[in-house]
Amino acid sequence: MAKQIITLYHAAQKPITKDQHALGNYNPFGGVTNSPEVIDAITTSLVRRGESRMTSFDAHITGEAFALGDEMVMMAAGIEYREEQVSDIPDIQFQQGLIFGTESVSANAERDQYAAYLELSIPLSDQLELQLAGRYDDYSDFGNTTNPKVALRWAPSDEVTLRASWAQGFRAPSLAQVGLGPSQKSVFFVDRYRCEATGLDCESLDYNIEFAGNPDLEAEESESWNVGAIWAPTQELGLSVDIWSITQDNKIDEQQFGLVYDTECNNQDSEICVRLDPQGSASLGVIQKIFNTYQNVSSQEAAGIDLSANYMLTLNDYGDVKFNLDWSYLTEFEKDGLDYTGEYGYPEHRWLFGTTWSKGAFDANLNISFVGEFEDTPDIDFDGVLDFEENTSRMVDSQVLVDIQGGYNVTDTIRLVLGVNNVLDEEPPFAIGDGDSDLYGYVGSIHNPRGRFVYTKATFRF
Repeated sequence: MAKQIITLYHAAQKPITKDQHALGNYNPFGGVTNSPEVIDAITTSLVRRGESRMTSFDAHITGEAFALGDEMVMMAAGIEYREEQVSDIPDIQFQQGLIFGTESVSANAERDQYAAYLELSIPLSDQLELQLAGRYDDYSDFGNTTNPKVALRWAPSDEVTLRASWAQGFRAPSLAQVGLGPSQKSVFFVDRYRCEATGLDCESLDYNIEFAGNPDLEAEESESWNVGAIWAPTQELGLSVDIWSITQDNKIDEQQFGLVYDTECNNQDSEICVRLDPQGSASLGVIQKIFNTYQNVSSQEAAGIDLSANYMLTLNDYGDVKFNLDWSYLTEFEKDGLDYTGEYGYPEHRWLFGTTWSKGAFDANLNISFVGEFEDTPDIDFDGVLDFEENTSRMVDSQVLVDIQGGYNVTDTIRLVLGVNNVLDEEPPFAIGDGDSDLYGYVGSIHNPRGRFVYTKATFRF
């Protein structure tokens, strides 16, 4: 349970914003020129109450299930029960529409969940092992689902291991996606349907978009497979490679504004794109509000290759040094029929190199991370759809970050750490993007804007 008290400006119920401006007392563009009395008159205190509760019970059992030849089949099984509740109640002044300059969204949702699972590890031979698993989930708000998994592990020698797996999965919609209360934002665009029909509103204007949760959401579904190999010729050296693929259906996403407009706003009677009554002989009135929500609208396919290598070097009296390299190559990322591979926010290459030295109570590590370049594909029309075909000329540069850290174990229970992130003080590469979520000129989901950062930590274990 949480209570939050906020101090904000409230709108014209005490007719300050409009009337005081008319009297020459309040200037919305005046900054510090407004007197303290005027500022006090439009300031209020708010109380926002949010509660999140979860109750869960589970029981599980592991051990030998039965004999298969000379080997034993191992088993893990269990049952689960969970209750979730979430509520977020804004101050009454928010609910009455008296506050501006910020936003407060209500939320109210709850659900119960039952689940049961079973996993078997079956030794088919000394080198071959089969895993069979299944899970059943029953949710009070969207139904039930059963998801299997099959995995195979073959070790033809002590140095080589081959592995493969196939599985189905799901993700239930979050309570926030189900029970989110309405929020509003403004979007500038040209109402081209009204412009073409009436010759009016042919310039970019500010329109109101209202967004809320959707209690009718279904679970996201997925199917994945993985094939890989491990080669460990010595205890000091290990290499692994994995080829993977994940297909997701019914993905929950906010409907793209451009698609909502195209589908709904050419209809005067639409309940999604609500228009005022047309004037005179006009066939379409002014847009009053567009409603949007989460939907099971997306399909997504991703595939790639992961490579990992590690090596340990013993320096005798000078300690031990470990090296590791993890490289990821995104070969495919397709969403709703569009290929995002190498496009905005989806670089093809990433790698992380790390080395750790340790001797006695001392240790130090160096990490170098790399994110490859990708196309800066902006949202030219600001309709929520990235324009892949219209703009492919600019690239967002790759980025390399260097982090270092040193540690000292004072005792078995006390540890001191000193580190520096982004040692070279690299700035995130410039990006245009959609001009909305990347308003500050970089891709927030990929790059970190924080410059050089020095930190220290002390850990005490009891």
